[in-house]
Amino acid sequence: MTSELRRLRNYIDGEFRDARDGRTTEVIDPVTGKAYATAPLSGAADVDAAMTAAAAAFPAWRDATPATRQLALLRIADAFEERADELLAIECENTGKPLELTREEELPMMLEQIRFFAGAARMLEGKSAGEYMSGLTSFVRREPIGVCAQVAPWNYPVMMAVWKFAPALAAGNTVVLKPSDTTPASAVFAAELIGAVLPKGVFNVVCGHRDTGRLMVEHEVPAMASITGSVRAGMEVAASAAKDLKRVHLELGGKAPCLVFGDADLDAAVEGIRDAGFFNAGQDCTAATRVLVQDSVHDAFVEALVKAAGEVRTGDVTDPDCFYGPLNNASHLEKVAGFVDRLPAHAKVQTGGHRVGDQGYFYAPTVVTGLRQDDEIIQNEVFGPVITVQRFSDDAQALEWANGVDYALASSVWTTDHKRAMRMSKALDFGCVWINTHIPLVGEMPHGGFKKSGYGKDLSAYGLEDYTRVKHVMTAL
Repeated sequence: MTSELRRLRNYIDGEFRDARDGRTTEVIDPVTGKAYATAPLSGAADVDAAMTAAAAAFPAWRDATPATRQLALLRIADAFEERADELLAIECENTGKPLELTREEELPMMLEQIRFFAGAARMLEGKSAGEYMSGLTSFVRREPIGVCAQVAPWNYPVMMAVWKFAPALAAGNTVVLKPSDTTPASAVFAAELIGAVLPKGVFNVVCGHRDTGRLMVEHEVPAMASITGSVRAGMEVAASAAKDLKRVHLELGGKAPCLVFGDADLDAAVEGIRDAGFFNAGQDCTAATRVLVQDSVHDAFVEALVKAAGEVRTGDVTDPDCFYGPLNNASHLEKVAGFVDRLPAHAKVQTGGHRVGDQGYFYAPTVVTGLRQDDEIIQNEVFGPVITVQRFSDDAQALEWANGVDYALASSVWTTDHKRAMRMSKALDFGCVWINTHIPLVGEMPHGGFKKSGYGKDLSAYGLEDYTRVKHVMTAL
């Protein structure tokens, strides 16, 4: 059976390679629950080869002009666009995402983000040169860090890879990227497109599981480690990187509160929260899955949300009417179902709360009410198509509960009162606050959280700066 599966390979120093010791792992289609490919289970020798290649390529890429790096990124974006049908087919097999929805929602974003960083490569800013001490002129150089070890997640395999490699390459760094062990196929295909543009060794892909990622972070070559993943994984990376003082960039979990006030446009709030809660099967760290609703509109909101959830379909990637596909893997399906199965007696499942079908990892759109602030499902990230609703009385209680979790990535406020919206946007302890919308992101604005949601920014000029170091140069006149 295994010999008939598609064979994925690492991309190291400009060529595709198997793992040195020949080990592989099966890649499972989440729609069917069956293996469709094998990927290298990379070990220390593979990681070392990739790091060595990236280190050798760094001086020339560092010294390339910003215009050269810009042109390379623009060509990468063009290659992604020209072969979009292939890329999308692989990504949807990789993840089970609906094909047309992924074409409409994810492809334009990743192209725009690569092109944004292409332009940003030529727009690094710093203080102007000046004489801050008599007889001496100072100026600031902003330089690339070096080799970057990057670990991408399984919820948006290609787009999150773009968020990592695009700013790193734009700033003049070289990259060793590890995709998730459950979704490596699109990163391997992307390596084919990127490798046709960049000098060998500038961009490398190493497949493997958690231990492969550990080997990358522990390796002596990288100057920076970047990961999008769980809080646990982020803590492990930070601890490991601390041993030799590597720079760390962490985009971790979320538990986004959506505050719906009595004066909100309920129709818009219901539609926006439903879409932002169930998109990608809720497998999004900014997903609108923790809703707090004011007393005066709570019952009407719940009734409307339950009805709206009933209009959401999950299904096969080729079904044009499905809104989201399966959960990523069997263990994650078990985790999501476990949150619902362990609900306390005071909670009520208004709709959903069960697996869909007898194959693959599908879970029904779910709405749960009657919850308390200290309930497990309120405090911990579910990362599935489960929206919880809490009832609050006033602004103070809404803020207390919204901020009363360990995560601090994203949030939203639904109100027609401008002053309230401004007060809430100041007081909410989250890296992003949306007002009367939830989940849109643009390349020009930063994305990143506080507390256990990590640190560092993706997207925007801030994201580019995270992949640079600052040097002061002073010269006597």
